[in-house]
Amino acid sequence: MFNRLFGKPKLESSALTSLDKLNETLEMLEKKEKVLVKKAAAEVEKAKEFTRGKNKRAAIQCLKRKRLYEQQIEQLGNFQLRIHDQMIMLEGAKATTETVDALRTGASAMKAMQKATNIDDVDKTMDEINEQTENMKQIQEALSTPIGSAADFDEDELEAELEELEGAELEEQLLQPATTAPAAPVHVPAGRKPAPQKRTAEEEELADLQAEMAL
Repeated sequence: MFNRLFGKPKLESSALTSLDKLNETLEMLEKKEKVLVKKAAAEVEKAKEFTRGKNKRAAIQCLKRKRLYEQQIEQLGNFQLRIHDQMIMLEGAKATTETVDALRTGASAMKAMQKATNIDDVDKTMDEINEQTENMKQIQEALSTPIGSAADFDEDELEAELEELEGAELEEQLLQPATTAPAAPVHVPAGRKPAPQKRTAEEEELADLQAEMAL
């Protein structure tokens, strides 16, 4: 428990401290490299001046110092590559550690959940649910069963009575006389026009209005 609570923060702090130290060292090496590059360039300029002044010995000494600077520059470049490589490895190790820790946490949570939901407990719960459901069905059936006088009624007798009522209703509909008879068609002899029907007052008023509008 102690390692789980305090080991991880300590490990992360150590990794971050190491990365900060490597970054500081890398910046220091880059600054030194820039200084050496400037010094090497200055020695080249001095060698040119001595060459123009016919001072060959001094020019050679400048070139020697320039090569020494170049050797140091190359050495600093190798140091920087080593630091870059160390930083990449450290960052990768940090990511790996965090991934493993996350997986371990997930596995522990899954184990705890499985322990909390034991298969025997699940079976017991389902049995209780089924038992309660069956009890509820029995209660509903008991409540729907007729009691008292309604329990003594014969279903067959009730159905026979219903059939008699339906037969009587049908017989009554068949014997009932028709209330309205269809109007008999009017036969008009050939060659004769039917007599004009008398118009109502409303139809005459409408005809007069149409005649006035036609004028």
